[in-house]
Amino acid sequence: MKSDVENLKRVGAEGELLARAHVERLGWSVIASNFRCPAGEMDIIAEEPTDHGPILVFVEVKTRRGRGHGSPIESVNARKSERLRAIALTFLAARGAGGDEPACRFDIAEVRPDGSDRWTVRLHTGIQTAE
Repeated sequence: MKSDVENLKRVGAEGELLARAHVERLGWSVIASNFRCPAGEMDIIAEEPTDHGPILVFVEVKTRRGRGHGSPIESVNARKSERLRAIALTFLAARGAGGDEPACRFDIAEVRPDGSDRWTVRLHTGIQTAE
């Protein structure tokens, strides 16, 4: 029998795969998945093409099995926001573009069941992070 922690990890991993497929369908290029550094982990890092050039998007995936766990945006408190920012800065430093990075943005991908056996992905774009 699987523990609750194992089930949560499995659901989270499935949510990340669904979110990745979603952003790829939108035409984004995924640069990294599960980027890890001392500050933590970023689920997806992708480039979104726009008319003004690409945007580097750092995506935090929040998978919910139901509506009772609150909004995914509510889960990004000040502490989590600081961690996301630190992870992004670590990624940018490791990438070493020397200031030639595209514009950057933080998004949350909310993955939830739609009432049947399917899941829906909703992007919350441009979340605020700590300065």
